[in-house]
Amino acid sequence: MTHWLTRAALVPLLLTLGACSDANLPELERELEAMRVDPGQVDLEPVPPMPTYTSVSYDYADERSPFQARLPEPEELPGGGADSDLSPDESRPKEPLEAYDLSQLELVGTLTVDGQPSALIQAPDGKVHRLRIGNHMGSDFGRIIGITDTSVQLVEIVPTGRGGWTERGTRLTLDD
Repeated sequence: MTHWLTRAALVPLLLTLGACSDANLPELERELEAMRVDPGQVDLEPVPPMPTYTSVSYDYADERSPFQARLPEPEELPGGGADSDLSPDESRPKEPLEAYDLSQLELVGTLTVDGQPSALIQAPDGKVHRLRIGNHMGSDFGRIIGITDTSVQLVEIVPTGRGGWTERGTRLTLDD
């Protein structure tokens, strides 16, 4: 009786497998072989022509960058210009970081030794300089007037554009 049950279970299985076969399979094989021998013509659209490049000369490279702030214009004084007593001390020996613009210098740290704050400033050449209050840096005669844990405050002496000089406060901060 077990042989009879086994044969009864095999009959539906064989019928199911037989139903999966395709009667048109040889015809499909012939069509695929014909496509392999001659795939036919593929119609592609032509590539559009390359646009012509025309260069434009930029004549304003020596002008002030529009991304930098303008020099401050001081209030008019009775003498017709800025404070006549204010001017940079040209006789003072330049410090190493006065050779660079402030935008090229980076505050990389601060420290306090014996109650005296110091700032660690990295120059574009990679050297780190230790500066204290009173030291100078930047190309606009910047003098350090304060050092906190995260910043250095400076006063710069900049030309007014009318023959005089004015002071401008600025700050370098630690990048987070």
